[in-house]
Formats: sequence, structure tokens, C-alpha cells
Amino acid sequence: MEGNADRTDGIYSIGAVARMLGVPAQTLRAWEERYQQIVPARSEGGQRLYSRDQVDQLSFIRNQIAQGLQPADAHRLLAQHHNEAASIPAEQHPNAQASVEAATTVLLAERDPYAAEFAEYFLRTEGYVVRIVLDPAAAAQILRHEPPSVLVVDLLISGGAGLALCRTARDNGPVPVLAVSAVDQRDQAFAAGAEAFLLKPLDPLQFVSTIRDLIGTSAFLRQAELRR
Repeated sequence: MEGNADRTDGIYSIGAVARMLGVPAQTLRAWEERYQQIVPARSEGGQRLYSRDQVDQLSFIRNQIAQGLQPADAHRLLAQHHNEAASIPAEQHPNAQASVEAATTVLLAERDPYAAEFAEYFLRTEGYVVRIVLDPAAAAQILRHEPPSVLVVDLLISGGAGLALCRTARDNGPVPVLAVSAVDQRDQAFAAGAEAFLLKPLDPLQFVSTIRDLIGTSAFLRQAELRR
């Protein structure tokens, strides 16, 4: 389901990218300022918003440095690869498919039961175990006692209790959080501890791809690990 998702939208916080790639946030900022090659978008509040393509590029940089290149050389090599890829017809690019690990649990904290069923359908199609709660207090209990692999929280749940639930997840352990909302609240979401934000209505492909990235089983991240 991954191939048609928009990989250029800025949806990941710098903290999420640092965790996914194992690269300190200060290093990501230094690369951005020094080389001006991978420059994330900015939210209205000034938060860095990385796209999936940019995470892919940063993964390439990290792997090249791990193999002995200097950061400047790794960035030059990335630029060279971009130029080569631009000359290849789109239909010839590989379309990697990601497999989902068994027993990966997604906790959906939703205000709308119909939206929850819609999201659950696509996640179960990908093989995830899905738990739906419509009450933030119930979600907080699950986070404390049965932490999921990832939490998806509608920020408008129970009249706007989603931000508090993001903070609960942040305070209770390393559960990555995807915040969703019909209102653009990405700055508030990142400040509360969310690692990614998607605006509703959700695009199913982008939604599943984002979940996969946060859990760490996306095709491009797994391929990067194999090259390390």
C-alpha cells in the first residue's frame, strides 16, 4: 500500500527522525545548516517537519558516514545519486514493499467511531493488531499497563483531550505517537510529545506508511539497516 503515498509532505518532528535513525537532533540541525541539502519544511510555529523522502536521504547519509565517509563527502554522494535518479524514468524505480512484524499493536484513541473503523480496516489489512478506545482515560490506562507499539491519537478526542494524552504517552515510556486532527495543531502536538502529525481526513496510504515508519518497519528504513 506504500507506493502512491505522498513522500514529500512534512510530517515528522526532528525528535522522531533522530530516534528512527539514531542520529542526534543537534547533528541533524548541523547538517542542515552546513550543507543546505536536506532542509525540512517549517510549521507556523517554527517546528522542523521532515518528509519521508528526507528521512530516506538522511538514512543514506548516516550509512555512508558509518562506512567511513566524511559528512561533506556523504552529502556530495547523495547529490550525485539525485542527479542520476533524475535521469531514470519513474516506472523503472524499484517499488519496495514492507512486511509487517507479527504482534505489532496500534492503539487508536479516536473521537469518531466511524473514523476509527476506517483506520482499523487499513491497519488490519497490513497485519497490525488494532485496539480502539474512544475515551482518553481508557487509552491512558492501556499506555501504563499494556503499552502498544504505537499510539494514534485524535487531538480533539473528548473535546480536546488529545494533547494531554500525548503528554501521558511521552511521560510513560518510549511509545511513538502519531497525532491526527481535523485542525492544524502540529506545533501543539510536537510540543506535547507527538513524533508525527497528519491532518484529517487521512490518506490511507500515507497513514499506514507513517505508522510503519514510527514503528521502524518501513521498507526504506529496513533496507537502510541492511546496508549498515
